[in-house]
Amino acid sequence: MQLDSKVNINNKKKIVNDPVYGFITIPHEIIFDVIQHPYFQRLRRIKQLGLTHLVYPGALHTRFSHVIGAMHLMTKAVATIRRKGHEITEEEEKAVLFAILLHDIGHGPFSHALEHDIASGVSHEEISGFFINQLSKEFNGELDLALKIFANEYHKPYLHQLVSSQLDMDRMDYLNRDSFYSGVSEGKIGSDRIIEMIDIKNGNLVLEEKGIYSIEKFIVSRRLMYWQVYMHKTVVAGEFMLIHILRRAKELVQQGATLFGSPALLYFMENNVSKEEFQKEEILAKFALLDDFDILGAIKVWQLSDDKVLSELSQRLINRNLFKIEVSKSNFSEEKIAKVKEEIKIKMQLTDNEVDYFVYSEILRNNAYNEDRENINLLMKNGDVIDLAEASDNLNISALSKPVEKYFLCYPILN
Repeated sequence: MQLDSKVNINNKKKIVNDPVYGFITIPHEIIFDVIQHPYFQRLRRIKQLGLTHLVYPGALHTRFSHVIGAMHLMTKAVATIRRKGHEITEEEEKAVLFAILLHDIGHGPFSHALEHDIASGVSHEEISGFFINQLSKEFNGELDLALKIFANEYHKPYLHQLVSSQLDMDRMDYLNRDSFYSGVSEGKIGSDRIIEMIDIKNGNLVLEEKGIYSIEKFIVSRRLMYWQVYMHKTVVAGEFMLIHILRRAKELVQQGATLFGSPALLYFMENNVSKEEFQKEEILAKFALLDDFDILGAIKVWQLSDDKVLSELSQRLINRNLFKIEVSKSNFSEEKIAKVKEEIKIKMQLTDNEVDYFVYSEILRNNAYNEDRENINLLMKNGDVIDLAEASDNLNISALSKPVEKYFLCYPILN
C-alpha cells in the first residue's frame, strides 16, 4: 500500500492475509481510502506491545495489524447482531467499523509507555477522537457518525460498547494476537464463540447465558496475560527506563541543551502541548510524524550524549542491560527506597535530582474484570439480565473482579 492518500487506486476490494484469522476482506471502498491515509499508515511503525520483545522476541507486531484484526471481528459481531433481529444500517456498520479501526490512531510511540511525556494532560483516546474528527473533515463528513459512536454520543449505546467496553472487539483481538506473537498460549480465547453469543437487550450489549464459560475463560486469560506479558517485571523495567530517558531528554532540551532528534520529536521535547492545542490540524500533523523509529533513532545517538544520565540510560536500554526489579505484595518502605537511592547516588556520583532517573518505585495494578465499569451482562433464558459475577458458578470471577496491586522497586545493578 502506498502512503499517499490521494493516489487513485481503482481496485479497492483488497484482502489482507492475517496470521491470526486468515484472509480479511476490506468491506467498503472508503475504509480502504482511510487505511491508505498517512495518519493510519503510521500505525505500521508503532509496535503493539512496546518493549515486550525484550522478553518475548516474537512480540514485534504492530498497531496496524491489531486494528485490522479488530475490524474483522467487528464485521462478525455486526453479522451476528443482525441475524438475531436487530437493525444495523449500512451507514451504522461503516461507522462502527471506522470507530474500531481508528480507536488506536492516537497512540504515541511505544504506546502507553510515553503517553504522559510526549503529550501531557491528554490521553491517547482523546487524541484518537481528534484524529477521527480531522479525517472526517478530509473525507467530507463521512466519519461524523463514527466519531459519535466512538465518543458514546449515539442513541445505540451497544455500538460504542462493541468498540470500548469489557466485552469489546479491541480486547477480543489483542488477547489472541498478543498471545500468538508472544507465544504465551494462556492468552488464547474463543473469540468466535463469544461473538456468536452476543445479543442486544434494551439497547445494550449482552451475552447469552450459554456463553458464560467462554467469557469466564476470557477474563482468566486477560488476568494471566497482564502478569505474564503486559506487566512482566522485565518489560516494566524496560518501559520505566524508556519513560525516564524521554523525561531526561525533555528536561535537557527545555533547559536549552541541543539534542539529536527528528523535527517532530524535538517539537514535542521543546513544547508542552495542551489538550486544546492538540485539536489543531498542524499539531496533529506533527504528532502523526512521530513513531517508534523517531524514539529509537534518537536513543541510539543519545548514548553518546555529554549528559551522564541520558547516555547511561540510553546505552543500557539499547544493549538490553536492564535494571533489576523487585516486586512485592506490600509497599517498599521509605527507608529501603532511601537506602537504595543513597547507594546508587554514591556509586554513580549523582545529584539528588539525577538519582531519581535511576531508582523507581511504583504500583502495578491488574483488574481483569471491573464491576464498576460497564459490567458484562448475561441474558438469561427467562429474559432477565444479570451481571456476570452474580451468574457465574466459578468462584474465580468474584476474585478476578477485585483489583490486584503489586509494588515494585527498580534500580541498576552496579559492579
